[in-house]
Amino acid sequence: MKKNSLLVLAAVSALLALTGCSQSAEGENGEVIVYNWGEYIDPDVLTSFEEETGIHVVYDEFETNEIMYPRVEAGASAYDVVCPSDYMIKKMIDNDLLDTIDFDKVPNAKKYIGQQYYEQSKQFDPDNQYSVPYCWGTVGILYNKTMVDDPVDSWDILWNEKYADEILMQDSVRDAFMVALKRNGASMNTLDEGELQAAKDDLISQKPLVQAYVIDQVRDKMIGNEAALGVIYSGEAIYTQRENPDLEYVIPKEGTNVWIDSWVIPKNAPNKENAELFIDYMCRPEIALKNFEYITYSTPNTGARELIEDEDLKNSSIAFPDLSQYQGLETYSYLGEEGDELYNSLWQEVKSE
Repeated sequence: MKKNSLLVLAAVSALLALTGCSQSAEGENGEVIVYNWGEYIDPDVLTSFEEETGIHVVYDEFETNEIMYPRVEAGASAYDVVCPSDYMIKKMIDNDLLDTIDFDKVPNAKKYIGQQYYEQSKQFDPDNQYSVPYCWGTVGILYNKTMVDDPVDSWDILWNEKYADEILMQDSVRDAFMVALKRNGASMNTLDEGELQAAKDDLISQKPLVQAYVIDQVRDKMIGNEAALGVIYSGEAIYTQRENPDLEYVIPKEGTNVWIDSWVIPKNAPNKENAELFIDYMCRPEIALKNFEYITYSTPNTGARELIEDEDLKNSSIAFPDLSQYQGLETYSYLGEEGDELYNSLWQEVKSE
């Protein structure tokens, strides 16, 4: 669910032309072709992987799951490793786009990824065959303590006219509707048309108060005191607090999304063995720690968490919240083609008003 991204959509075919044809890991020009969220890995990790294995990393980035999916589905660009979010992984499984992972070849995934994250993954990968958790987190409200003098414990505050033109919303159909649905006590995976119509009407009524619908700009605007309140992802919240101590992050009392982004291997991956080697490398505790410190999104790697030296970060309620104290937590589900069409059509109505 990584949203802090620079959209780099250079064609993989062009990249391959520069790097040579893909070969096995034993080959001098061995490659692994990775498709990941922008700024979602420490660049030094890619360098160290290449130095250790001799496998060249061809690296491409996407901004949203909805941008990533059609490129993988079309098959024109063959990736070895992709990092989708939970509900999109289910869609990819249902549409036969993913290969199973040989976990004997990724022993670090079995050893260091916490069992609770595999249990959560069963919501979209029922037999834990297709995915290895990489990052996880929550969605909440980031607010500026010098600009907001009301209690911030509910999604309701995003409809408070007092903060007109000071509110940032996510420019994402599922995230926007999640906020409105949770505010009304509904599931963020509902297909009930009455609940969805009510959420759509609420989002339309909120529009005059919204300064902007954004993705990664939430972080920059909040750091720069350009807005008072914003819907944000927990990893971004950790970064923003480092840059601006006046910012605070809250999980609203009505509940929110708890998400997982995971490594998967497409069926048309040209270098599956290299892909499994890459995933195993990402699961080494010291490597997972480097990525956690770089991107500040919560790691499911138990070994990495033990290596965190900063006690405040190690025990951060944002990075590693006690989820048992919250109500209404859900993971996004894939709603099927008709469900997707319904949400998208309602979102278009919101955006066109």
